[in-house]
Amino acid sequence: MRGYYFITDGGLSAGGMASDVEKAVAAGVGMIQYRNKTAGGRVMHEEAALIKRICAGTRTRLIINDRADIALAVDADGVHIGQEDMPYEAVRGLLGDGRIIGVTVHSVEEAVEFERRGADYLGVSPIFATGTKPDAGRACGIETLRAVRRACNKPLAAIGGIDLSNADEVIKAGADMLCAISAVVTKPDVSAEIMKFQRKYGL
Repeated sequence: MRGYYFITDGGLSAGGMASDVEKAVAAGVGMIQYRNKTAGGRVMHEEAALIKRICAGTRTRLIINDRADIALAVDADGVHIGQEDMPYEAVRGLLGDGRIIGVTVHSVEEAVEFERRGADYLGVSPIFATGTKPDAGRACGIETLRAVRRACNKPLAAIGGIDLSNADEVIKAGADMLCAISAVVTKPDVSAEIMKFQRKYGL
C-alpha cells in the first residue's frame, strides 16, 4: 500500500466518475475508494459494480466507503469506515479476514486503538483544512501524522487539503499513501495529475 490513493467525487469531477476511475487505473493507482454520500443503495451498487469491472485484471484494488453490504454485493476488496460508521468488529465479521478494512483516525490514540483491533490501514484525516468533505472536522496537522507514524506500523493514508504544494511534506511525515481529491478530479487530465503525485513516491 503505497502511492496515490484515489477517492471518487462525482460532484467535483470534471469528466465524470467512470472516466476518472479509468484514468486512475491507467495511472497505476494501487487503491480506489468509491465514495458517494448522496446516492441511494441502488445507484451505489450500480456505480460500485462498474468500478469493479474497470479494475478487473489490474493491480488496482477497490475499497467501498462506509458500506460493507455494497462491498460484499460487488465483491470489492474491502471497506473504509469512519468513527461514526458501523463498528470495526461488525464490519470484520461481515467481510472476514480476507478483505481490507481501513479506518479514519484523527489522533494518535485512535490510530493505536485501531491498529490493535486489526485495521489493515489507517486514514489520517484531515491533514489540512479541506472543503471537499464538510464533516471532516478540524485539521489534525502534519505533527499528528508524524506522531501516528512513530506510534503505528500499519500503512497510513493521508487525506485532507493535500495538493502538489504540500505533498512532499506529507510524504516526509510518514504517509504511505496520499489522496488529493480536488487537486485531481477537477482537472481535465486526471491521469496526468495522479502521475505528478505518483512520481513523488518514485512510482
